[in-house]
Amino acid sequence: MANSPQSKKRARQNERRFAVNKARRSRIRTHLRKVEEAIASGDKDAAVEALRRAQPELMRGVTKGVYHKNTAARKMSRLSARVKAIG
Repeated sequence: MANSPQSKKRARQNERRFAVNKARRSRIRTHLRKVEEAIASGDKDAAVEALRRAQPELMRGVTKGVYHKNTAARKMSRLSARVKAIG
């Protein structure tokens, strides 16, 4: 358990960051799931729109340190290839 004032403060900060990052990760996953659902339904217009909305969310996650840059790039690349393959 944290004993020094500095370690107690760090523990409080970690809790707050964990909550923020968890919410951000959840938001990104929701956007990615919407793209997946549009791809599964075969609706190209909906898939393109969902991908367009998901991309900035994913990249924001990179700048905030939730995802690694290459992970986000890989996800976007694979999703856009799948969207492009529809119809």
